[in-house]
Amino acid sequence: MIAGILAGITWALETIILGIALAMSPFVSTEQAILLAPFVSTFIHDAFSAIWACAYNGVRGNLPLVLKALKTRSGRFVALAAVIGGPVGMTGYVLAVANMGASIGAVSSAIFPAIGAVLAYFFLKEKMSWYRWLFLLLSLLGVYGLSYSPELNITNFWLGVAGALMCAFGWGIEAVIIAKCVQDDAVTDEIALQIRQTTSALTYGLILLPVMKGWGFTLSLFSGTGWLIPTIAVAAMFATVSYLFYYRAITQIGASKSMALNISYSAWAIVFTVLIFRDMSLLNPVTILCALVVLVFSILAAADYKELFQKS
Repeated sequence: MIAGILAGITWALETIILGIALAMSPFVSTEQAILLAPFVSTFIHDAFSAIWACAYNGVRGNLPLVLKALKTRSGRFVALAAVIGGPVGMTGYVLAVANMGASIGAVSSAIFPAIGAVLAYFFLKEKMSWYRWLFLLLSLLGVYGLSYSPELNITNFWLGVAGALMCAFGWGIEAVIIAKCVQDDAVTDEIALQIRQTTSALTYGLILLPVMKGWGFTLSLFSGTGWLIPTIAVAAMFATVSYLFYYRAITQIGASKSMALNISYSAWAIVFTVLIFRDMSLLNPVTILCALVVLVFSILAAADYKELFQKS
């Protein structure tokens, strides 16, 4: 439970820092930059995250075990999960935001626990009581309240819906595959993270960026852009920590509970925005209520009350 909550807290910090990077001039200077920004930033982000994970696993002495794990069936499935959760899920998120507006895009990123919980029920036999489904639904409504905007800019509804489904299924399937793979002794949560981030970065770098002809723009960002690359690197560091906690939670309490805790990042992001940027405009009754709803009900949706009562 604590690992799942910490995953949400650190992902909120990652979201805020990456948002600062995306608002910098190199990503908003031209139409091409705006189009490529989500894909290029994600590639650089995941590449740095793979480096951070490599440093962590190097200190822990896990790097030889990573190569050994890749030779196993579970290790290869983690690589598959990386492609589904990274390029597929993230591309769907970008499509949803681009065609249905940022608020609906945010909702699409937060409904993946519901998809994942259903998949976990069928493939991992993780059962959820009716009241946990209710708490999950209430938490998702809180996320919608946090991201709601009356000025929705819907340009292509059906393409946006397709993107939202790609995102939800991509991230939900990823969590279920990871939960299954970490049951193998050869694939720990730390090793799974290394495989995941490296595979995602390679998929972006070797497939998506060449297809979109984005390598020239990507390389241009590494000179004369000030704090842009260091900012993305710091965001990637928090993402790496978040994934470590997230995968540890999946290992210890299962996919459905971990996903329910992970979406608390949307509420933590509000907290950190107020604390870091002193943006007091967010301190309105609706935002405060929705943030509390997300935090409280995401934790309740992840709690197994029968286990708690038995242990007590």
